[in-house]
Amino acid sequence: VSTQSTWGNIQLAKNIKMVKAKKAGRTLEPVTRDYTVNLHRLCHSIQFKKKAPRAIKSIVQFAQQQMLTEDVRIDTALNQYVWSKGIRNLPRRVRVRMSRKKNEDDEGKGKFYTLVQHIPVDDFKGLQTQRNTGK
Repeated sequence: VSTQSTWGNIQLAKNIKMVKAKKAGRTLEPVTRDYTVNLHRLCHSIQFKKKAPRAIKSIVQFAQQQMLTEDVRIDTALNQYVWSKGIRNLPRRVRVRMSRKKNEDDEGKGKFYTLVQHIPVDDFKGLQTQRNTGK
């Protein structure tokens, strides 16, 4: 075993511990944000018959990273938009609203869940991440 791979594993373990410590120190509150997700970049070099399912999984993974929740729920309108051009021809980008909400179920994975909804837009030029206080 080389020392570089062992050193890399130690660094990776330290980074994971630091991220978990940061997440543990943070108190989560209900929040809503708008994001633009570039599906073309996320599903590049994926075989045709797996593109739309991988796009949905990529949106879920992105929501987990941004909203720090394990439970992510995709709205049916967003699912229909991703699948609107078929399994292999994805829309290049999608504008989504991610809402972190309190979980009312006692058997849920955590205290919060994320609801991801589709926002129809005409043009993606100049759009940035926005925080919404409403809803």
